[in-house]
Amino acid sequence: MSNARERILQAAEELFAGAGFDATPTSRIAERAGVPKGLVHYYFRRKPDLLSALVQRLPDEHVDPAHVVVTGDVAESLRRLVAELDRRLSSSRVLSHLLWREADTHHAVRDALQERHGRLVAQVRAVILAAAAGGVALADVDSASALLALAVGYRHSVARHASDERPGEMERELTFVANALTPRPT
Repeated sequence: MSNARERILQAAEELFAGAGFDATPTSRIAERAGVPKGLVHYYFRRKPDLLSALVQRLPDEHVDPAHVVVTGDVAESLRRLVAELDRRLSSSRVLSHLLWREADTHHAVRDALQERHGRLVAQVRAVILAAAAGGVALADVDSASALLALAVGYRHSVARHASDERPGEMERELTFVANALTPRPT
């Protein structure tokens, strides 16, 4: 990646986070990046293309289930998954917040975040199924996956405003989901 392109993206991220997308002219991005305005348009034909490029900078949310699953322990498996997702987010708190904020007015960002959410639901589902090793109703797994993905997504969308360390912040939710999926003796 070009050094100038990277500086442009960094400047756009900082300025959009501070003033918002609509209130940030490309001339200000060029100034902050230390490049001519024409270079901004060379790399990003339209200003919304900057948002699309910023979406691509979000950390990869795919976690190999083999790295987090504890067979027979859904709660611990989900704790490990959430911890890994949180660790990855820590490198992009401002970016994550910015993109969630801009999703309301920019369909490309909204679509990209919805795709990420779908992948997160699938990720949670895979971890639950691997940890439960059978014995859970798929409808329950699907509901639990969707609910937990929403909770994680919400936390990540407001991460910029949260304190850095909140140990056990999702413990109740993770325990609830795990207990709901644990078969009861009959």
